[in-house]
Amino acid sequence: MANAEMTIYDELKERGLIAQVTDEEEIKQLINGGGARFYIGFDPTADSLHVGHFMALCLMKRLQMAGNKPVVLLGGGTGYIGDPSGRTDMRSMLTPETIRHNCECFKKQMERFIEFGDDKAIIVNNADWLLKLNYIELLRDVGACFSVNNMLRAECYKQRMEKGLSFLEFNYMIMQSYDFWYLNEKYGCNMQFGGDDQWSNMLAGTELIRKKTGRDAYAMTITLLLNSEGKKMGKTAKGAVWLDENKTSPYDFYQYWRNVDDADVMKCLKMLTFIPVSELREMEKWGAERINEKKEILAFELTKLVHGDDKAALAKSQAKAAFGGGGDLPEKHISVEVKTIIPVLVAAGVCASNGEARRLIQQGGVSLNDEKVTDINLPVADGDVVHKGKKVHIKVRF
Repeated sequence: MANAEMTIYDELKERGLIAQVTDEEEIKQLINGGGARFYIGFDPTADSLHVGHFMALCLMKRLQMAGNKPVVLLGGGTGYIGDPSGRTDMRSMLTPETIRHNCECFKKQMERFIEFGDDKAIIVNNADWLLKLNYIELLRDVGACFSVNNMLRAECYKQRMEKGLSFLEFNYMIMQSYDFWYLNEKYGCNMQFGGDDQWSNMLAGTELIRKKTGRDAYAMTITLLLNSEGKKMGKTAKGAVWLDENKTSPYDFYQYWRNVDDADVMKCLKMLTFIPVSELREMEKWGAERINEKKEILAFELTKLVHGDDKAALAKSQAKAAFGGGGDLPEKHISVEVKTIIPVLVAAGVCASNGEARRLIQQGGVSLNDEKVTDINLPVADGDVVHKGKKVHIKVRF
């Protein structure tokens, strides 16, 4: 909830969440008065949401707490095309069955963040209207509202133009704009939110509504969460940081945030946690010697949001145990024919292959219990603790 001394819009600005807006005064009045019926779209490109979606979900939660009404849009239709924004290559084509499965997975995860029900949030799927469109009717009714010249100047197409933009992807802006118009007509949706890389698509949606209905509609983009090197956060050497605990365990999720760069900690605390702004202002005054305390707060708060209090507390305890501070280490139950260090590293998911495990040992990056591993055939017993560098610590169970 926004602090009593500031409006929700002021809070979003202070937290660094707002990148670009259309018609700021109108947007401010709608949001502060609880009059925004807003949507954010989620294309089902995988069977789990990831940290990139997490920021959007937190924004929806903040706005819902302030009395605004979220519309969660699952891209069951746009998922057939794939958003070219921020891409240098074409997305993989998903089967209809995969898209439907991914949408169902998204729904279950979103219920942890957003309150659905009568006069609360609703969830819709654009497959329900996009897959029924008649191509000729769409060209006449919607296509006439778009300037190809303007579309080609859009930021979302620039990277793809260098390697070749398919006509399939070129239609994505029209589909997304059609979504906004449809949601405006059917559900009274008056505002769209999205990442800063979506600005061109969102502007096109507001213009389509104005041209077809004469009504005003608004758009606001969220500042993309980047690390101190300017890369998107939520990525690791193994891929994305997922919200599904079967893909990224609560412990690994906790450790990801516990290990963010020092320069990014306050930014993440502001943009992602629900710690009151007044408390965050005080934390900004803390000296450098308290950076690890900030990181532990960040990791615990975000793990609690995604996985609940109990799993967050356990992850915190496991992290302390890994660094000699008591508590219980995370256990990994594995089955291997040969109980030596290389098969164990691979089976536990510490290394992706035998070759990677062998190289890591040779480079001095693996310890068993408290001893550096030098023998690639070192036996491992039930209950032994495997350490990879300073950040991965697993108790092995056979």
